[in-house]
Amino acid sequence: MIEQALTKPNQNSKKNNHFIVEKEKHLLTVRNLKKHFIIKGIRGNNLLYALNDISFKIKHGETFGLVGESGSGKSTASRIIIQLEKATSGHVFFDGVEISKLNKQQMVQKRKDLQMVFQDPFSSLNPRMTIGKILSEPLVIFNIGNSKTRKNDVLELLDLVGLNKDFYERYPHELSGGQRQRIGIARAIALRPKFIICDEPVSALDVSVQSQILNLLEKLQCEFGITYLFIAHSLNVIRFIADTVGVMYLGKMLEIGATEELFKNPFHPYTEALISANPALNPHNRSDKKIILKGETPSPMKLPSGCFFHERCRYCQEICTKEEPPEHIFGTREVLCHFPLK
Repeated sequence: MIEQALTKPNQNSKKNNHFIVEKEKHLLTVRNLKKHFIIKGIRGNNLLYALNDISFKIKHGETFGLVGESGSGKSTASRIIIQLEKATSGHVFFDGVEISKLNKQQMVQKRKDLQMVFQDPFSSLNPRMTIGKILSEPLVIFNIGNSKTRKNDVLELLDLVGLNKDFYERYPHELSGGQRQRIGIARAIALRPKFIICDEPVSALDVSVQSQILNLLEKLQCEFGITYLFIAHSLNVIRFIADTVGVMYLGKMLEIGATEELFKNPFHPYTEALISANPALNPHNRSDKKIILKGETPSPMKLPSGCFFHERCRYCQEICTKEEPPEHIFGTREVLCHFPLK
């Protein structure tokens, strides 16, 4: 059932869609992003190193998947990209503009093109507002249309996400989890943005509902040419929806590559371990070669020397404990490792 649920729709519709004519142009560029939080304690303040010099690019019309263990910095990166948090250092370029340098008023205008779908489909919706008011709010903020045209726009949004007009007068508590997430998606596309961050948008949903939401996101991408940054713990979800995958560990981007290539042939030991532990959708494709990582993820307040992953890596050598690994580039694949598995 799971395998049937996570079956991709016709890919030709995505590739041939006229919105994706600038596929090679990067819509989002992140360069040398760092984020340190000050943690106050009894014996003084400490620094928590949430992001440690990450860089990546996302093309127009692409879905970039971000994976990694909890605490790897995925959500922090997303919040900095959309400017809900400010970076300690580094640069974020969106559509040719360095948004990390914009002031609040300038950023408000950019938010038309940058939207977010949150993990919890209930807490992200105002329980005191009807669905109609929730979906009208972006239009009111940006002074788009009047009360009559806004209602028509909201009814159109409901139709786009597969809900009928009866939902206009309902409240969030009257909806199921999947329906609430459809409202979250409708709100995100209300201003027809170029870029949407999806932060674990299906993790709280049943598998059958997950597949419906993922198919809806792909449908909207084909229709409006939206670019996604998609964050998830589930590798099966990432493999289904992402064109490119970035693997994060302890605030570092360890590997970036095209989805199928990365899943079939990981170049970084951490990526290899993640994929080996991933449940196979088809029992006949299940591998008995599970890689069990030793130890625990180091504290982000006390980063290891050398390669951040060396304490848990089965290929570790002396240089890994002392020197930071160089970045290796193999075509479209980027790997941060002294000894890539290529």
